[in-house]
Amino acid sequence: MAKNLFNKVWDLHRVETLETGQDQLFIGLHLIHEVTSPQAFQMLRKRGLPVLHPERTFATVDHIVPTEDQSRPFEDPHAEAMIRALEENTAAHGIEFFGLNSEYQGIVHMIGPELGLTQPGMTIACGDSHTSTHGAFGSIGFGIGTSQIRDVLASQCMAISRPKVRKINITGRLGPWVYAKDIILRIIASLGVNGGIGYAYEYNGDTVRGLSMEERMTICNMSIEGGARVGYVNPDETTFNYLKGRKYSPTDAAFDRAMEYWRGIA
Repeated sequence: MAKNLFNKVWDLHRVETLETGQDQLFIGLHLIHEVTSPQAFQMLRKRGLPVLHPERTFATVDHIVPTEDQSRPFEDPHAEAMIRALEENTAAHGIEFFGLNSEYQGIVHMIGPELGLTQPGMTIACGDSHTSTHGAFGSIGFGIGTSQIRDVLASQCMAISRPKVRKINITGRLGPWVYAKDIILRIIASLGVNGGIGYAYEYNGDTVRGLSMEERMTICNMSIEGGARVGYVNPDETTFNYLKGRKYSPTDAAFDRAMEYWRGIA
């Protein structure tokens, strides 16, 4: 039986199977932000460890940014302490940081797709449950906790059990005033908020194929609300067209080679 995308990507990134039965999985892209990373960096400092692959790590500040007044220092001292820690940690380890003065600063789930960091066939980790958003591009996005953030920073790997895959086919045309959010809410209503525990959800069918990348991201984003570890969509021309010309996307002949790989895992 042919492998689905999830197992293809998993097997390409599996380093070894541990004695616990979990797999040591290599993470291609690590996104960090100001809320869940300070403790992980502190753990590295206590052990005298560097960040193994700072070139695969990208940071932004989003959760604690004030909406009314973004001048520094922030009025909330706790928020100021978190952004200052992220600034210091990224500078110390040579990590690209999209701060408040960067044109690329934004929601941690959005900067990856918008900048072309998120690409098909990748393993992606971030200290936020909605990292499943990136699955819209045919990648595997894991929301992880602080100890796993430490592990990825130190080794670019993490220990994780392989979920099973549940394929969800969605067919038919959307009626008036029916949107991507309605699709995923209907799925959660049918399968339950615990229906995805132990699973990766693969979203398929002609309805999904007709959705924009933003709509696919909406569905994958909320996979976690249904208990799933991962949600993803197989990449297609809509995916490739979205990624072409993005800041960190491959260019010219490299883009053509990347598309051969992306099509091969779909």
